[in-house]
Amino acid sequence: MKITPKIGIDQLVFGMKTKDVEKIYGTPDKQFDDEEGNLIYLYNAQQLRLTFYEDEDFKMGYIICSNPSLTLFETAFLGKEISTVETLLQSKNFKALEVESFDSVDNFFNESNWMIFQVEFNRVIRFELGAVFNDKEDEFDWKFKG
Repeated sequence: MKITPKIGIDQLVFGMKTKDVEKIYGTPDKQFDDEEGNLIYLYNAQQLRLTFYEDEDFKMGYIICSNPSLTLFETAFLGKEISTVETLLQSKNFKALEVESFDSVDNFFNESNWMIFQVEFNRVIRFELGAVFNDKEDEFDWKFKG
């Protein structure tokens, strides 16, 4: 499952609607509304959690993934030390990651690409990718043109 920063993961592209995602993965294993009225889809086999934003006409704007086949720049990183990811990002001229700690988990965050690498025991356990904003209009820069 290839990560394309600012665009999506695998065949998922920010801005897709539920019908577009269901054409790819079928009916979700579970779906629910979060506390903000957003629609959440869970796909167990792909280890994906997708958020469709209520205030954006239910466009997909956030992806959480724990799939071990996840790659960034053709490098698998789940289960590896965070230093592996930091070195990889540095080689691609990404800014240094900001770190925020919550109990035993640290989130390593890259704001310009809205990527979060969740780390526990110094190993990446989960990845989050969000749609980015258009600098000029302060609105989401939806990539899906379907």
